[in-house]
Amino acid sequence: MAEAHSAVAFSFAITHEGVHVNYDTEVLHVIWHSGVRTWRRSIRRFVNNIRCGVFPASLSSLALTVTGYNAMYLSRDLYGSNFDVSLGLVDLLKKHVKLEEPAKGIVCCTASAFAVWCGVFIFMRYTLRLLFMYKGWMYEERGRGRTMSKSSRLWVLALKSLTWFSRPMLYSYQGALPRLPLPALKDTMERYLRSVRPLMDDENYSRMEKLALDFQTGIGKKLQRYLVLKSWWASNYVTDWWEEFVYLRGRSPIMVNSNFYGTDAILLHPTHVQAARAANVAHAAFIFRRLIDNQQLEPIMAQNLVPLCSYQYDRTFNTTRIPGIQTDKIVHFSDSTHIVVYHAGRFFKMPCYYKGQLLTPKELQIQFERILADESVPEKGEANLGALTAGERKPWAEARTKFFSKGINQISLAAIEKAAFVLVLEEDEYDYCENDPSQLDRFGRAMLHGKGYDRWYDKSFNVIIMKNGRIGFNAEHSWADAAVISHLWEFVITEDLITVGADAAVISHLWEFVITEDLITSERYDENGNCTGKVTCDPPAPVRLKWDLNQECLLAIDSSFRVAEALLNDVDLRLYMHTSYGKGFMKSCRLSPDAFTQMALQLAYYRDAGKFNLTYEASMTRLFRDGRTETVRPCTIESAAWVNAMEDKAATNEERVKLLKAACIQHQNAYRDAMCGKGIDRHLFCLYVISKYLEVDNPFLNEVLSEPWRLSTSQTPHGQTSKMDLVKNPRCISAGGGFGPVADDGYGVSYIIAGEDILFFHVSSKKSSPVTDSQRFARQIEKALMDMRYLFESLAKK
Repeated sequence: MAEAHSAVAFSFAITHEGVHVNYDTEVLHVIWHSGVRTWRRSIRRFVNNIRCGVFPASLSSLALTVTGYNAMYLSRDLYGSNFDVSLGLVDLLKKHVKLEEPAKGIVCCTASAFAVWCGVFIFMRYTLRLLFMYKGWMYEERGRGRTMSKSSRLWVLALKSLTWFSRPMLYSYQGALPRLPLPALKDTMERYLRSVRPLMDDENYSRMEKLALDFQTGIGKKLQRYLVLKSWWASNYVTDWWEEFVYLRGRSPIMVNSNFYGTDAILLHPTHVQAARAANVAHAAFIFRRLIDNQQLEPIMAQNLVPLCSYQYDRTFNTTRIPGIQTDKIVHFSDSTHIVVYHAGRFFKMPCYYKGQLLTPKELQIQFERILADESVPEKGEANLGALTAGERKPWAEARTKFFSKGINQISLAAIEKAAFVLVLEEDEYDYCENDPSQLDRFGRAMLHGKGYDRWYDKSFNVIIMKNGRIGFNAEHSWADAAVISHLWEFVITEDLITVGADAAVISHLWEFVITEDLITSERYDENGNCTGKVTCDPPAPVRLKWDLNQECLLAIDSSFRVAEALLNDVDLRLYMHTSYGKGFMKSCRLSPDAFTQMALQLAYYRDAGKFNLTYEASMTRLFRDGRTETVRPCTIESAAWVNAMEDKAATNEERVKLLKAACIQHQNAYRDAMCGKGIDRHLFCLYVISKYLEVDNPFLNEVLSEPWRLSTSQTPHGQTSKMDLVKNPRCISAGGGFGPVADDGYGVSYIIAGEDILFFHVSSKKSSPVTDSQRFARQIEKALMDMRYLFESLAKK
């Protein structure tokens, strides 16, 4: 009860001498500042929502329109002009307004001006939406010597004419983004059959053609009609079902199977002081949250013209996944002024604001040092508590209801779930060594799953700080896709490391750093590696979270940990850093770097498995409102022809290069189709969901949706913030991130095309599979990339 008593801000007692009131001034100050901060946030959000709602118009244009309208109308009476700027609307309104002049004229003129402004704004908004529906620019060839078509040039001119005078906020374009279009059933069937042709012999392909035709001419028509209705009604016909059925209804562990990870800028190491690195990273994360809250974060623009949907950013912070018996749910809290820190088996609630102000990095370092200096031991079961979030979802839901729905456990759990994010202070050191690749593998495993209990896998993301100052993150997947958390992570790394130079006056919260041969000194860190800056207050101390874990609860924790331990021990992870060449060489071959890399993976997989298999590559559909992802199928007729030519000793290098270029062009077109709403798999997925609602069993859909993705790939995006300039700062590159294997007998491959000369591949598989080996597959990727380089170099020598 000591905690409860200390939380009381004031008390009173009635005696024979009167009423005595005791109060804690400090607590009342905290309450006052908390209320002020809440009201400020509410008012700011209200104003920002209005500003975003009227985009591409602006509130200043409204004021200018009203003022100009009144001036022109009143000048008519003053100078006796016959011209009525309102075309009679003001005079019509005057008949219905019972006021005296000149108030009547001003009110009616203002109302008339507002109506005209609204009409212009609505016209501009819908014109902008129509322009965003045009996707011809996606298919334009780019590069030196290429010219844009006349229609695309006119489209660019129209788009710029509507937006050049308005500076967009994060959510400004949301109302102007078009809906995701629903492909025709016939088109999807044709694309699907073409995608599986290289995977099937003639007999199986003929069988699949018949199944597809029966579906297309039969039950598929009915399912498509229902989906057309949903596409008209919902802002996005895929997203809500994708989130629910692919993520939230899954009952298997999310650790390894769903959560993904990111790593540090491995070529830079600004400090070895754990508390200092944690302070600067946490501070940068809160700055990013402030930019989201204030909508000051610049929306990501494709080709600096077309915005990507920003709705996923809203749930980046203060968000958690709540387990359920049949389905989980995502809960987002409007605000949080604390984080939860896990260290040495204990959880701490750490305040990051004091009197309404974000603590400075120096003050946050004091907080982390207090936690590191705390020598208390974990309570029984506390160290492994996070295993509940790593195991099966149903047992965790049952345990949460039974053991964490009241008392001290509920309070402590609420502190974790309402935290801005979870930060883990590791007790181990991890680093990068060029001569010892296994160190990078260990680093990746620590980010992907840790020890199976030392992360809170339900939180939107966990920031992980190694004992030697290395950093990484583990992110839950249901609330958003990798591009959003990658944007946050890129911002955090940039805030911590990037040189600002002449722009320091504009972006004052970035700091310069000086690179020497063995040492990096940054204005964020002093010569001892501690945070720079001033300490303006004694920050409130972190509070150790308390737990009451009975024997039955301990058994539930142990059961989940055994599931998590078996899962993580089966992970075979290899991080391969390719330094022979990168994006620069690929572009010199006049090929898309992504297509080039995907072809290398196709060749590597064929050499590893001896056959072609269904390949998954994630692309985004954020050109449309509430868009998430679509699947690109890199294993095509063209890629298979090229791979076969590479393995055919009789084929010439000229033939191989020609086939490679054709395969890359086909892949680019498939990627563009997926981004433009012409994909295959999300359409078929939604048709399958409708069939289940209607209790219709279809052999075509059953077979399509049960096909295993034995090669699942994804490119880690970077360059999402203008602060990240790898030309000026080539060493400030993250090794990217990765995810676990999707199929029991397959590979998960995440890659990042890092700058001009470096590629990173994160290859995962299962040790229990007799047909996969991540080390072996990484060697096959290396060989494929070398062989592809040799193709072009051999032709250049002729």
